[in-house]
This record gives sequence, C-alpha cells and structure tokens, in this order.
Amino acid sequence: MPDKNEGIIPQEMIINRIFLIRGQKVMLDSDLALLYGVSTRDLNKAVKRNIQRFPDDFMFRITKQEFDDLMFQFGTSSWGGTRKLPSAFTEQGVAMLSSVLRSNRAILVNLQIIRVFTRMRQLIESQKEILRKLEELQKKDIEQDEQIKVIFECLRELQKAKEEELTFSERKRIGYLREK
Repeated sequence: MPDKNEGIIPQEMIINRIFLIRGQKVMLDSDLALLYGVSTRDLNKAVKRNIQRFPDDFMFRITKQEFDDLMFQFGTSSWGGTRKLPSAFTEQGVAMLSSVLRSNRAILVNLQIIRVFTRMRQLIESQKEILRKLEELQKKDIEQDEQIKVIFECLRELQKAKEEELTFSERKRIGYLREK
C-alpha cells in the first residue's frame, strides 16, 4: 500500500482538476473517471444506480454557461467533446463515490482526493488568518501614521516658534539705551 504522502497519482494532477463552481470546490465526472481508471460512462452508470447517495449538495449537473466558462479557462476548442453536460462532484460527493466504485484503485485514489480537499481547506484557513493579521498590521500602521503626523505638526510648531523667537531677538530695537 503506498505511503499516504506519495499516492498513486501526483497531487498536482488532482489539484488541477478541482474547480470552483457555484462557490464550491468540485471535480467533474470525466476527470474523476480518468483518475479512477474507468470510463466516464461507467462512472455515471454507477452513480445512476445509486442516485439516492448523491443529493444536490454532493453532485449536480453543470449548466451550459458554466461549461462554456470552464472551456474558456482551459482554452479548449468547442469542436468535439462531450454530448452531455458533465456532473460536478463536491468533496462529499467524491467521498460517496468510494462506496459506489469498489476497486482497490478507486479506494486509493479516493483517499488521495479527500486528502487534497482537506489540505486545500487548511490552506484557505491559514490564508484567512494571514489576511486577518495583515489587517491588524495595517490598522496599527494607520494609527502610527496619525501619531507621526501629530509629531511632525508639533515639530513644525516648535520650528515656527523658534523662527519667531530668532526674528524677535534680531529685530532693531527702539527706545532708550540704558547704561550699566
């Protein structure tokens, strides 16, 4: 059995097949079939036989517009390709596929995919924490900017007072001179 960090498929291959559709990270049926080593047709037949295991939050059919948007991202020509719009599987749907596809390869690939989804979620959480810390630093920076402005204003006032004092001391004096 492969080490959990190795896997039978390169992690990048899985990551490159995860898309954001309708605000959810999903994988398309054709990509999953490729990773599992089965035909898309066989994967979809297995899902249809067990459709009650795949509610809308586990799997959904993407719209024509969503499919066109994906094709635009890929830079793929619209000539040829699929006849049906693909199904998109959420992380829970991918996990459910392990109960539908029972080969050893399907089990190993499924474990890898779930680990990638988990790792992506952890990365997103760590990015949120980094963004929160950056916002705190920015607030402190703004507060320090305000304090620095006050300091410079005080320095300007002192400079102005010193210049007035110098001009006052250098003025031509008028009046009586007192002898000492």
